[in-house]
Amino acid sequence: MAETCEVWFYHLERSTLDQVLPELLEKTLQRGWKALVRTSDSDRIEHLDSWLWSWREDSFIGHGTAAEPFAERQPVLLSDKLDNPNGAEALFLLDGAEPGDLSAHARCILLFDGRDEAALATARGRWKGFKDAGHPVSYWRQGAERGWEKQA
Repeated sequence: MAETCEVWFYHLERSTLDQVLPELLEKTLQRGWKALVRTSDSDRIEHLDSWLWSWREDSFIGHGTAAEPFAERQPVLLSDKLDNPNGAEALFLLDGAEPGDLSAHARCILLFDGRDEAALATARGRWKGFKDAGHPVSYWRQGAERGWEKQA
């Protein structure tokens, strides 16, 4: 990719990851992008695998896991590996997962729980690392209403 990957930090304060992630994935798919959701927690993959099929009565998000066949065909791929088998433009980082090489992605979205001191510390360290590496970084915080406000 010619352009540098943008890195967006989403600070979860009022909503849970289960509430926020499906909405962000839907927006990603609406852009015509594929998504790779990377976590360091295999239990999270198992949970998200069932959650994304049923998160809303009138909607589901087609997806697969890296452990299943045809990972390269998935619009949303759940993985704990550092590769990008589905050619995702958007990389979602959960649970302190390692970003790996961002050059194949247009955007990296790091979601972290603002009520977890360890997650906050990890996010601060990642912010500095991404910024020092020359990535454009943005910080998004949940607004007083339901939406997101860009803070930096």
